[in-house]
Parts: sequence; structure tokens; C-alpha cells
Amino acid sequence: MTGIASHPKVLVDTVWSADGLAREVSLVIGGSLAIAAAAQLRIVLPFTLVPVTGQTFAVLLVGALFGARRGAATVMTYLSLGLMGLPVFAAAPPGPGALLSPTAGYLAGFVAAAWVTGTLSERGWDRRPWSTALAMGIGSAVIFAFGVLWLSRFVGWTQVLQTGFLPFIPGDLLKIGLATAILPAGWKLIGRRSRP
Repeated sequence: MTGIASHPKVLVDTVWSADGLAREVSLVIGGSLAIAAAAQLRIVLPFTLVPVTGQTFAVLLVGALFGARRGAATVMTYLSLGLMGLPVFAAAPPGPGALLSPTAGYLAGFVAAAWVTGTLSERGWDRRPWSTALAMGIGSAVIFAFGVLWLSRFVGWTQVLQTGFLPFIPGDLLKIGLATAILPAGWKLIGRRSRP
């Protein structure tokens, strides 16, 4: 991914300004492993096929930190690891069967959410608390749109909101709050360090 400097900077480009393939590969692999680790932080709820995880937070944060293209590439790398059989998913089975599991819609939504959140960060939405919260909320809505639509095939439309959406709102609000604290604070810290 060359030519990053021609796009609006995101936080990672400001912190690690060197350009080159080695940096891009390091970021994508490191980000995908961070998403995999966050997926293992899970709470299984007895009434739903979808666990509560740190995965969505990692996906949205990677999108915001890395930007649209790099963020989406990172999530696709993470998904590739799982489809190759590595145990990186929170609920879906490792291997190609994950594409047919009840949580496959959420997995697909991760790519779109990283792209959307990254695009908003490239436009400066991650620099102020209110716009960061809005960007994270939009990213969460994208994940839910994909996830709930696919999950409805397994639980039906009458149950899908109770099993694939409503139980996750408190956790998502917490994740949005964390991102709202982290991203603008990161920009402020960088701004202080760059002053003479």
C-alpha cells in the first residue's frame, strides 16, 4: 500500500510515519492478531448464539487507527486466518464452515465497519469526542445490520432483535465510550509532543 501520504492521515500514520511495505505488512498482521485476541475475550449468553466479545471494539479501533483501506485489509486478513482453520473466531467454527455459521453476518460486517470507520477517521472524525462517538456508533450499526440480517435466518425475525441486537447495546455503548476516550486523547498527546 504505497502512497499513504497522499490520503488524509490517520493516527497510526502520524505515530509511525515511515512508508513502505514492511510497515504495511506489520500493521495488517499486528492488527489482525489484535482482533483475534479480542475475539477470545468473550462471554457466552445462554439465550443467544452470539457471544459478547471485545472483537467489535478491536475491529472499529483498527478501522479508526488504520484508515479505510488498511483497516479493511486488516479485517480481511483476520478472516482469512480463521477460514484457513486457525481458532481466531469467537463463535464461528474455524475453517470455511464459518461462512455458514449463525455469526457469519457479523464477520462480514466487520470488513464494512472497518472501512466506514476508517473513512470517517480519514476525514478527522476521530479527533473530537462527539464525532468519534458518532463514527463508532455508525460502525457498530454497520456490524449489526449485517449480523442481524444473517442471524435472522437461524432464529427468525421474531427473535432476532432479542438474540442478536438488544443484549449487546450496553457493551457497545461501553466500547464507544472507550474509543471516544482513546482516539481524541491520542491526537492531543501527539499534538503536545509535536510542539517545539
